[in-house]
Amino acid sequence: MWQLVKHRLPIAGVTGAVLFMIVQVIANLSLPKLTADIVNKGITNGDVDLIKQIGIQMIGVSLISIVAALGNVFLASRISQGLGRDLRNDVFSKVINYSNDEFDEVGTSSLITRTTNDVLQIQNVMMMILRMMIMAPITLIGASFLAYQRDHQLTKIFIYVIPILIVVIAVLMGSAVPLFKKMQKLTDRLNLVFREGLTGVRVIRAFRRDTFEQDRFDQANTNYTNNALRVFSILAVMFPMMTLIMSGTNVGITWMGANLIADQATQTGNMIAFMTYAMQILMSFLMLSMVFVFVPRAQAAAVRINEVLALKTKIVDPKKPEALATETTSLKLDHVNYRYRQAENLALTDINVSVKGGETLAIIGGTGSGKTTLVNLIPRFYDVETGEVSINGVNIKAINKETLRDQVALVPQKALLFKGTLRENMKYGNETATDDAIWHALDIAQASDFIKETGKGLDTTVEQGGNNFSGGQKQRLAIARALVKEASIYVFDDSFSALDFKTDANLRQQLKDDPFMKDKVTVIVGQRVSTVASADAILVLDNGKMAGYGTHEALKQNSPVYQDIVASQIREGGAANA
Repeated sequence: MWQLVKHRLPIAGVTGAVLFMIVQVIANLSLPKLTADIVNKGITNGDVDLIKQIGIQMIGVSLISIVAALGNVFLASRISQGLGRDLRNDVFSKVINYSNDEFDEVGTSSLITRTTNDVLQIQNVMMMILRMMIMAPITLIGASFLAYQRDHQLTKIFIYVIPILIVVIAVLMGSAVPLFKKMQKLTDRLNLVFREGLTGVRVIRAFRRDTFEQDRFDQANTNYTNNALRVFSILAVMFPMMTLIMSGTNVGITWMGANLIADQATQTGNMIAFMTYAMQILMSFLMLSMVFVFVPRAQAAAVRINEVLALKTKIVDPKKPEALATETTSLKLDHVNYRYRQAENLALTDINVSVKGGETLAIIGGTGSGKTTLVNLIPRFYDVETGEVSINGVNIKAINKETLRDQVALVPQKALLFKGTLRENMKYGNETATDDAIWHALDIAQASDFIKETGKGLDTTVEQGGNNFSGGQKQRLAIARALVKEASIYVFDDSFSALDFKTDANLRQQLKDDPFMKDKVTVIVGQRVSTVASADAILVLDNGKMAGYGTHEALKQNSPVYQDIVASQIREGGAANA
């Protein structure tokens, strides 16, 4: 954990928190001595003036303790909260630059847990360290020294109390620490099941798996709850045990002190001061034990966060990036092979494609044939295993990712809109886009009509995920958002699947007729032959391999896989243009 936080802690703030805590501890340790002086010198001698004088001193020391405590809490809070803020920023900045491979390796649910719960554990422990871990040892050492100095005979009580205290704490901590570590994994599991239940609620209802999913969540929730009950039950036992030990210590001190007072070997004030010091010593042990309970949990959280920060993405910018000429546009895949991380077989095998500006490449194939995998190689979400993907004649590995992705506008399979206004969503890829440019893109995407019907135009509210629009409307808005971006290559990954044949045809025709698209490369992934038939070149994929490449008419003659697709859709009435 220290490796994770040491570069993120403000030296001045930590120094200030430590100094405030030292002042607080010194003030707290001074109060028993003043109490003893009141009893020994003031009350015993009936010196009212001395009692008032020492009382004023005690008020002053108490005020100093309060101010120091407030200063320490203020700085410790700022440091711990600032640490949490920096960790969340660093994790998010790291994750946002992950390739899809790293996302697949860590998992979305786990990333959410690490960014929230794990960071919170480190925040809490940092607060405890700046409070308890500093206070406890200083108080322990100072109180022990002053107690011995006040009456060394009474210190014999600690020969019996301290070993008992250590054994109790060791047993309880030995039982609690493994359970605290286990809670992190159980939290991951709970978040995973809960997230799947929320995102897949329609599928769950459609297949009437409500009971199954409830049982699955109940199992994860029960495991987490049982673990939490065990660990906090152990901690709950600690406080009564400590109270019992402290009460026993007070009884022992009173008994021994009474005998010493009877023998005139000590004074009443010394015994009172000693009892206070004894409580401070025992409380110091309790504070240290609490820190040692939560530190392992925070350590486990730090390990998980370090895994995220240390995970090196395979997709990095080149040391000497090449410039990307934009006078002419082209896209080429040359003998491309790709394999998913830890997969045995290739997902794409020997793909060869070449497209020039103004041309449209269509990709068609069965489910799982590698269509989406292929288009994800173009913006370099994944890196090829062998072969080369080049844009405008330059290998994309030789281009900065930012430069590359500026030239690619992608409409993913699942249309995702962000909460806000329609204008904010449309400007997502082009912040300088004018309203006219946005309306032009909406016209091409066949989306302007239903937007005008809202009465708010570009100020129409978009709910989270675009849930106030239908599936077809979200697809058209996602297409319009991509068209607003000024790119060289436009990729539509099965983005017309929710559109009817007429809307699909009108949209593709307007794309083809739009002057801005004349020198752009368009890549369309489609399931329907009618969607891809008019493309300049069609790539047919079958199990990640090229099963045909050419025009619609040529493929109907020489590609058995394409012929099967056409025949199946004619039988289903879905290939009107075939």
